Amino acid sequence: MELEEHYTKRTGWLRATVLGANDGIISTTSLVIGIAAASDTRSPIILAALAGLVAGALSMAAGEYVSVSSQADIETADLAREKIELETMPEVELKELAKIYVAQGLDQNLAMQVAIQLTAKDALEAHARDELGINEHTQPKPLQAAMASGASFISGGILPFLVALLAPIKSMVFYQYGFAIVFLALSAAIAAKAGGSDMMKAIIRICFWGTVAMVVTALAGYIFDAKTS
Repeated sequence: MELEEHYTKRTGWLRATVLGANDGIISTTSLVIGIAAASDTRSPIILAALAGLVAGALSMAAGEYVSVSSQADIETADLAREKIELETMPEVELKELAKIYVAQGLDQNLAMQVAIQLTAKDALEAHARDELGINEHTQPKPLQAAMASGASFISGGILPFLVALLAPIKSMVFYQYGFAIVFLALSAAIAAKAGGSDMMKAIIRICFWGTVAMVVTALAGYIFDAKTS
């Protein structure tokens, strides 16, 4: 009998990777579209794409590292407090753990037996998992998240950069948008497959919001071009 496959253990790196790739596609494409709407030459478009690619990757990596580090600090502090409470008031903590199991559906006697046995095995682990909601699958990993975000941003942002190098200048906006939608759809499909979620829903969601971002940026470029002409 095969065990059912679960995807929650992938949430940490998958979230960072999907966010990075999609942000790389959308932000770099939007930047290129905004510049292309206000420029008739390729040089500023390529420069904008390259600058957006480098700055975006570094920003994503730094932001993700700081964010996940903050989460890790909070969890570490919670575990430290819980460890002190287990050392100073073990009986109170035991009853608290039993109450959690009663709330989950066990009767009072069975809940206490479960609490006693789990406490005897590893009290801190039991409280971390069942009281604080901290476990190995959701444990924050700042460096892993930062590297995944930076690398995935580059993997997404390099695509509109290549389009900026190769697409005709006069149709740059349309080429950028068309390829961006294809890239976003592929990214969403891969992420949905890896996470076991609805593929079509993921594709529609990212393509819609990506279109909104690119249209607004294109309008900004056209307005700027009209005012400076």
